[in-house]
Amino acid sequence: MARPTNKTALLTHAEALFDKLISTINSLDSTRLNEDFSTDSLNKNIRDVLMHLYEWHQMFLTWYEVGMSGAKPVMPTHGYTWKTTPELNIAINQKHQNTTALDSIKKITESHLAVLAIIRQHSNDELFEKKKYSWTGSTSLGAYLVSSTSSHYDWAIKFLKKNGIK
Repeated sequence: MARPTNKTALLTHAEALFDKLISTINSLDSTRLNEDFSTDSLNKNIRDVLMHLYEWHQMFLTWYEVGMSGAKPVMPTHGYTWKTTPELNIAINQKHQNTTALDSIKKITESHLAVLAIIRQHSNDELFEKKKYSWTGSTSLGAYLVSSTSSHYDWAIKFLKKNGIK
């Protein structure tokens, strides 16, 4: 799928890829849902992948709330810079080691719906006009939303496929 450049495409891609991701996961039996992948990576199982997505949703939701209130959000989050996102991803992973796979599905579904609600409340111009909001810098709100939804879901689907989950 091409990177969305308008509201309709953003919603369509975000919903389609999320549905594909969740239906793939929901097709797994409980053993497969909870077992570790055989390849060596930071994300060792379904939970790790979903909680990675969830935490990036949470960061976006914080950026949005702070930014739309007129303040400048800390990006990506307190204690990290864009250059230190590998360390941030490790911290995300460690934070959720006690989250169950089923809880991770619930959490990602809830955060996905929260992000979609933001998309739906904005016009196409509000989403894709660059520099529309000072907190998004030289890019658009839509670019952040594409990264938080469809692009990230596509990464997760490909990652799972690479790890034998289709």
